[in-house]
Amino acid sequence: MAEIAPDESELRSPDDGELRRFFVGLAEGLTAAGESVDRVQAIMQEVAAAYGAPDANFAVLPTMIMVQTGEATDTRVAISSKVRSSLRFDQIAELSALVRRARDGAIDPVEGIDELNAIGESTPRFGWPLRVFGHGVLTLGLALMLFPSWQGAAVAFALGLLVGLLKLLRSPTLALIFPVVAAFISSLVVFLLADTLGISDPLRVLIAPLVTFLPGGLLTTGTVELAAGQMIAGTARLVTGFVQLALLAFGILAAGTLVGIDGYSYMSSDSERLYLWWVPLIGLVLFAAGNYLHFSSPPRTFGWVLLVLVVAYGGQLLGGVVFGATLSGFFGALLMTPLVLWIESLRRGVPSQLTFLPAFWILVPGSAGLIGLTEVFGADANDQDLSSALTTVIAIALGVLIGTAVYRSIRYGAQELGNFHIDLPGVVAPLKPGTPGSWKRVFRRGQ
Repeated sequence: MAEIAPDESELRSPDDGELRRFFVGLAEGLTAAGESVDRVQAIMQEVAAAYGAPDANFAVLPTMIMVQTGEATDTRVAISSKVRSSLRFDQIAELSALVRRARDGAIDPVEGIDELNAIGESTPRFGWPLRVFGHGVLTLGLALMLFPSWQGAAVAFALGLLVGLLKLLRSPTLALIFPVVAAFISSLVVFLLADTLGISDPLRVLIAPLVTFLPGGLLTTGTVELAAGQMIAGTARLVTGFVQLALLAFGILAAGTLVGIDGYSYMSSDSERLYLWWVPLIGLVLFAAGNYLHFSSPPRTFGWVLLVLVVAYGGQLLGGVVFGATLSGFFGALLMTPLVLWIESLRRGVPSQLTFLPAFWILVPGSAGLIGLTEVFGADANDQDLSSALTTVIAIALGVLIGTAVYRSIRYGAQELGNFHIDLPGVVAPLKPGTPGSWKRVFRRGQ
């Protein structure tokens, strides 16, 4: 009988250089997707074990990746200090699929590098008119959730379209000052039209068109990293987030100074809101639809994002009734975090970032800080508003931490229950089929 030669690609073992480049690329992508550095390190250790390099070391920072491979007597290090821009939602979904395959060692490192390059160079699923319209729709949705007047919602939608159009400009120089420019233009329009249209709460109207600049996820991720012991990364993210808030506040104050707004006009108001119970529900749907269009999300994500938004918003409302507005975000984060992690674990689920980020924006860690900074610097107020904003950020981060711990405890308990056997004479039966020990990971041949 003729002997069949094995497939060369199955026998081929990647060298250390290919592995290091592949590992660096994956870590860069995960960092650009908004993952915390401790989670990036944990994922990369799983990937390294799948490729027969369990002793590989990873040092991950928001702007630097270091990978060490090889034996103790012959180690090699790859370093990348490139600052990657954030990924679109469709890119995050493609990266997540690649990471899943890499965790099983199911893709050649060279092919993986090619896929990473293709993901980075891919174009959005939707054209620029739909993405601009999506930004306007998500702005309108958030405006309805914040209960402004109808006039304020209309102004927010128009400004959302304008900011979405301006975001099409791609320039490293403009990217540094764009948040200030967007805040200045939006504030100038709102302050000039506030008296004419009867907008009693201009600060809350401004939050909606600037929502995609608010570093809510950045501040929360930084707080979570500090809690995980990642002091350098956590501190860097927190400082970056507050600087971004300060730049947005500067743009608002600059516009107010030009128009002639007095200090007390920066104080947030609760008057003339739309207290109709169905308005926030419409806002949630519009906000989810706007995120879908603006960030070119994969088709299957809309329903999951809307579900997480409803849970987060409902938890925030419940927390606000019980403990007040400052701690309301804690309950929203506590309820949504296990749901987000469960969705990610499903076979047809979506990456956690795609559902986390929109929920972060409606949990108001960024907008609370922006309002607090503007009120402190623009009015004769003490530091109570800023400290309240800091408490809100910490409360949301604590909700994420506890929610993650609860989910992992439940999942670990379920796995332990699945491994539990009842031993009877001649009978060994698991409590349920499909226990975690019933499958095994397939590694590359020769590893």
